[in-house]
Amino acid sequence: MQAHAGAASLELDTLITEKTAFNAGSVAKQITAYLCVRAARDGLLQLDRAVDSFLPRFRVPGVTVAELIQHHGGIRDAESLLSLAGFRDLDHYTADDLLQLAYRQHDRAVEPSRFLYSNTGYLLLAEILTHVHDAPLQEIAEQQVFTPLGMSSARFKSDPREVITGAASSYQPTATGWSHQQRPVTLPGPGSLWCTVTDLDRWLGHLWHEWQTAPGNQLPLEQHLSYRPSDHPPFTYGAGLYADPRPGRTAVFHYGHEQGFSAATVLTSTGLRIVCLSNHSDIAADHVAASVMADLARDSGTNPGQLLSRALRAQPSSRAMAADDRSSDEEMPHAPIGTYACGEVPGTVRLTRSGDSLYLWRRGTRDLLTATGPTTYTADGYTLTLPTKPTGRIEAHFEGFVLDLDRAPGLHYHRCPD
Repeated sequence: MQAHAGAASLELDTLITEKTAFNAGSVAKQITAYLCVRAARDGLLQLDRAVDSFLPRFRVPGVTVAELIQHHGGIRDAESLLSLAGFRDLDHYTADDLLQLAYRQHDRAVEPSRFLYSNTGYLLLAEILTHVHDAPLQEIAEQQVFTPLGMSSARFKSDPREVITGAASSYQPTATGWSHQQRPVTLPGPGSLWCTVTDLDRWLGHLWHEWQTAPGNQLPLEQHLSYRPSDHPPFTYGAGLYADPRPGRTAVFHYGHEQGFSAATVLTSTGLRIVCLSNHSDIAADHVAASVMADLARDSGTNPGQLLSRALRAQPSSRAMAADDRSSDEEMPHAPIGTYACGEVPGTVRLTRSGDSLYLWRRGTRDLLTATGPTTYTADGYTLTLPTKPTGRIEAHFEGFVLDLDRAPGLHYHRCPD
């Protein structure tokens, strides 16, 4: 059963239907992981084999294929590094650009026991699949998943110029109307999977069959790949899927957010399948899915239209964009502290002070650093740690610091020669 609401294209005044294709974002990971497991079943690779044995340019020692799938490889997410490398929000970049950043990494950002969500890990998995099959990811997925399951609209988009039949556009509400959210970027493997609700429902049906045929009480594909601790306890993570292993609530799921689109797939141990897709940046598919799950728990007979209406009414409204917040010292001069470089990220960043405030400059813009401890500062999405506590008006010329981005921790920056 399906329900739809809203516009697929504001420009063309077309509505969303069961044939509308959406960018499912990170929901793609479960298909990429499945293709790796299937390659292992077919004897093309071993999940416990080191990544560098497939990709010689990969320099982080000891990381296995399984660890990439489980996000336990300690690989820094290269997209998180782009702003440090000089890329701006609307710049075009490719999967190969991100792989070059991955190949600069020479050690794990975290210990092997820790979960570090990494889109870059799944880009590397797509490269491994291409290597062992001697074919691009889309061709592999088409032959092994999309065509056999009748997922007629599903496609890993690899070229931003490619036309996807029946594709929705994604939008964000602004104070004066709407703005497009799509960018000329495609990253097949970790994302860039375009498909319909029907396609994902067929995929979940196949996953349910895999679950039903698994020995004992194992989760989907757990006989091939264990589920390990994730970033959201008590959930674990296995073959491209989060799992809720609690008795009476057992389910596997994944969410995706990419360029204004969002997606959610949920499969419970009873066989219930929920798929939500959104092209509205302020309507999160995972929130809709959670609302639908809660409603179904109360009344399993509720029809899909009612479920969708209730979920949309529960979404927070955010029609107006926040005004550009300039700090009160905008006109005050900035005194340079130093320019810094990191061996794992191209380009440089700068530290300056203005009054009693400390700033990090990257891609030509500045971030005000907020003190959270004697030597630690935070900005949007990262923490900066200085070697010593600043004194007075931050006159010290620091020789280096550590940047910990949310998905790319442990970046050691050193002062460049003057």
